[in-house]
This record gives sequence, C-alpha cells and structure tokens, in this order.
Amino acid sequence: MPAQVQAAVDRLTGTVKQFSIAQRTLGLIGIAVLVLGAVALSSWLSKPTMSPLFSGLSGADASAVVDELTAAGVPYQLVDGGATVLVPESSLYDQRIKLAAAGLPSNADGGGYSLLDSMPMTSSEFQQQTTYQRALEGELARTIGALDGVESASVKLALPEDSVFVSEKADPTASVFVRTRPGTSLSADQIQAVVHLVSAGIDGMKPTDVAVVDATGKVLSAVGTGTTGGAAGQQASDYEARVAASVQALLDRVVGPGKSAVTVTAEVDQSQTDSTVEEFTATPDTPPLASSTTTEQYTGGAASGAAGVLGPDNIQVPNGDGTDGSGSYESSTEDVTNAVNKRTETTTQGPGAIERQSVAVVLDETAAAPIDMVGLRETIAAAAGIDVERGDTIAVQAVPFDTTQAQAADEALAAADEAAKAAEQSSLIRQAAIGGLVLVLLLALAIGMTRRSRKARRTQIDLGQLQPVLTDEQRLALEGIPEDALPELPPGPLPGEPDPVARKRAEITALADDQPAEVADLLRGWLGTSATPAGRR
Repeated sequence: MPAQVQAAVDRLTGTVKQFSIAQRTLGLIGIAVLVLGAVALSSWLSKPTMSPLFSGLSGADASAVVDELTAAGVPYQLVDGGATVLVPESSLYDQRIKLAAAGLPSNADGGGYSLLDSMPMTSSEFQQQTTYQRALEGELARTIGALDGVESASVKLALPEDSVFVSEKADPTASVFVRTRPGTSLSADQIQAVVHLVSAGIDGMKPTDVAVVDATGKVLSAVGTGTTGGAAGQQASDYEARVAASVQALLDRVVGPGKSAVTVTAEVDQSQTDSTVEEFTATPDTPPLASSTTTEQYTGGAASGAAGVLGPDNIQVPNGDGTDGSGSYESSTEDVTNAVNKRTETTTQGPGAIERQSVAVVLDETAAAPIDMVGLRETIAAAAGIDVERGDTIAVQAVPFDTTQAQAADEALAAADEAAKAAEQSSLIRQAAIGGLVLVLLLALAIGMTRRSRKARRTQIDLGQLQPVLTDEQRLALEGIPEDALPELPPGPLPGEPDPVARKRAEITALADDQPAEVADLLRGWLGTSATPAGRR
C-alpha cells in the first residue's frame, strides 16, 4: 500500500479511536442511512419507465395478456382494477405487435367484418347469412364501445328473412347491452347517439325499433317508444331549470341575492305526429286543358199507323197530341277539363313542445317595497316567455321572508370559522411546542455528547524529565543534620534565562484553568497509580 494511503488510513483510524461510544453509534447509523439511500436511489434509477400496453380490458383479455407477458419474461403491472396493463417503455411496441399477432386482446377486434375473411367457399347460405349478421353486430358493438364512459357493449340483431309467401315484411329490431365504467352513466344525448347509430346502420330499421339496456337492468330505450318515455321528465326538468335560472338571474340584479324565489312548472308534449295535407286550387284565368262538346238533334213526324195519344184507361183520344205527324229533339253535352293546382304538405311534429307553463315568484317584502310590482310582473312574463293564449300563468307576490334560518346559518358559519381559526392556532401552538421540545432534546443531547467527548479525550502533556535537587547519597547524608547546618542550595537560573520548571508550571496552570475537569481526572489517575508504592515504602 502506498505511504500516503497508509498515512490517510492511519489518521482515519486514529480519529475513529478517539470517538466515544455515542459518536461511533451515530457514525454507524449515518453510514447505514447513506448506504440504504444509495441502494434505494440506484434501484429507483434502474427501475424501467412503465407505459400502458392496453387499457379498458375485460377480465378474460387481461388474463390472456398477462399469460403471454409472463411466458415472454416481460415485467408488467396491473392498474385500474386490472383493466390496464403496464409494461416497460422499451418493450411497448414489440409486445403490442406480438399480442396483436396472437389475436389479443380479443374484444379489440370484436368479430366485425374480419369474420368474413375466414369464411370458407363451401359455406352454406345459412352460414353466410349468420356470419354476416355476426359481423354487423361486432362492428356496431365495437363502435358503441368507443363512446366515452362505455366499458363494453353487445349488440343483437333480429333481421327478418325475405320470403315470397309473406305479403308484409316485418321491421328489423335490435337490442343493445351497454356496460358503463364504474361511477359513470350514459346521458340522454349518448343514449340517442346509440339508438340512431344502430338504426342507421341497418337497412329499414327505425329508431323506435332499438332497445338499449344497461348493466343494472335499466331500460334506457324501449322498442316502440324509443327514448321518449325516459326523456319526458328530463326534458321538462331541463326547461324548468333553464327558465327559472334566467328569471332568478334577473331578480338577483333587481332585489339582490337571496331576496326572491322562483318556481317554474311546465307541461311538455311528448307525442309525435305526422300529417299530410293535399290542397287543390282552380285557376279560372287559365284556359282548360281539354274541352269537348256533343250535340244531338232529331226532327220528323210520327210513324204510320199511329192512332194518337192514349187517354185514360188506355182509350185512344181522337185528335190528340202527336197525331199531327210533326216533332223535334235536340241534346247537347260539353266535357271540359280545367287546370288546377295541387299542393302536398307533410308535417312531422316531434316531442318537446311546451303545452303550458306556470311561473310563481315570491319577493321579500322589504326589498320589493320601492319596486313597481305591475312593471316587474310584465318584465318577468317577458323573461319567462309567458303566452296567455296558450294558457300560461304567472303569479308575483311580495311577502315577508323568514330569516331565522339564514341567521342561524350565518352564525353557524361564523362559529365554524372561529372554530377553524382556534383549531389552526392550537395546531400551530402544538407544533411549535413539539418543535421546541425536540430542539431542547437535541441541544441537551449535543451538550451531553460534547461533555462526554471532553471527558473521554485526554491531553498528553510533555513535562520533561524532572531532575532531583539532591542525590540519594546527599539526602541520606543530610538526614539527622540540624536545619541550620544544611548546605546552601545551588544558585537558581540567571534572570535572563527562562526557568524550564517555571515554564512547565505555567503551562500546567494554564491547562488547569482551561480544562479543570481533565486535569482533575489526570491527577486522580496519577494518585491512584502511585498509591500502592507509597504505602509499601
């Protein structure tokens, strides 16, 4: 190992050895956190980006797709309740092509006109007709399934057979089963779209011949009535809401918000009628298209042997009329074909016409005091489209409003706001207290760790080698000699030269002033070490 690396390792080892147990524990925890974070980051970075392979799958198709992905060893994830399959983005298009070659998902094809591609040439007429009907059903089901909110759809057609023995041909009918996504439902416009889509796709089918049923068993469109029965109440409600909103917006600007109430009741005609009128008008100034005249004349006497005119009782009257032998006959007939105009008018009236409506308006008496009620009534009638000839009615009345509920609601809102503010303040105080407590604990822990580290750390002081003042021989020789007979001590150091003992003593004093606890611990250690030899001596 190079010397520089070895020196760095030695310094690191020496530094670690000087740590206390708490510092070493914290260091190990920090290293573990760093290692775990690095592992989690590397795993997240190495995780592939997932993209949806297919969405809106049925249970059978999802199971088949998952089996194919498992066999190919491609990782996947199921979301949206198993209806969506996610695969790595790098394998997205390859897996789509492979699954499409395997015919998955099957509901994406839905049969359709692809059934005609695999029809053998030896198929019978019945098989051809059945396959063609299945193809129509599959195409219609796939188209309906593309609507927003539709999870799956199934279409069944009842097409009558052509026969020369039947004088009247039956109308074709269709039944549509629709399964919507969870939490969604088909609107009236979507139901109408499904009905007209199916009826327009089949020759001779009327919109009233299509039945639509959802997954809950609710009939959205019935054969014979269509969606009229189900949409009757919806049309009336929409009209009432629209008129009430327009009148309420007008009143809010006049008397202020919350000072009026509007109620609209409408009767909507749900019948559908077809009428045809033919009108013929003569044109006198126009010459006739054709004219013919026939004239017949006859002149002559009576035939020979005429006996005159018979009288009563078959008795001939002598010298009566017709006996003179003279007479004449003339007849004229005219046939004229005049030119006339013909006008044929066909009218189809659909449901939704307003038969009658009633508007009731109530105003706050205080707010309506300075307002002309007659003019306001005419204004409301114009805004609501009141037709007196149709039988529409309007009623406008000013009454005192009950404001107790409004006041109670305002007080409840104010109390709720105060409670929310108090809860927010208490939450802030609680969080501040918790933060302060955590900060105090952290400071206490830091101070304790600092004191422990100071106690654990020992400072080595180089005191040098102490030179004894007297040797052992001199000390033994001086024992028993009077104090006044002691020899003089050797002279001290010159003033210009620093005393090494004084210098060491000053350093020890400064160290004791700066770090009294460490010096005390050091002295206790020295005293404990020298106690045994001193006792023996």
